[in-house]
Amino acid sequence: MDTTRIDKWLWAARFFKTRSLATDAVERGKVKLRGERTKPSHGVKAGDMLQIDNGATEWEVQVCAISDKRGSAAVAQGLYGETAASVEKRRLLAEQNHFFKEPTAALKGRPTKRDRRLLDQSSS
Repeated sequence: MDTTRIDKWLWAARFFKTRSLATDAVERGKVKLRGERTKPSHGVKAGDMLQIDNGATEWEVQVCAISDKRGSAAVAQGLYGETAASVEKRRLLAEQNHFFKEPTAALKGRPTKRDRRLLDQSSS
């Protein structure tokens, strides 16, 4: 197997939990192949560079192997190699978040009544 669909590869490499989430991310431009937007059906091959943003984390990876089947996490990590710049960027971001966590970062969607009260307390 020389190539596979980019959405299948992202799902197999465990960047996204479902293939439909991977497809949506590619359609919305959150995944770039060689710095440019692409379609979910575009083929990815070994040696391609991808910039991936899944909402919580951003990666810059090089495709090392091709798979269209989702396996264990250890197998998935063998499908790509993260660039040194990407590793350093994620480390700095984690370090910043360690000292100061954005209050709204944990909220998904509208805040509940309890969340709203906590936000009001913290801003007073």
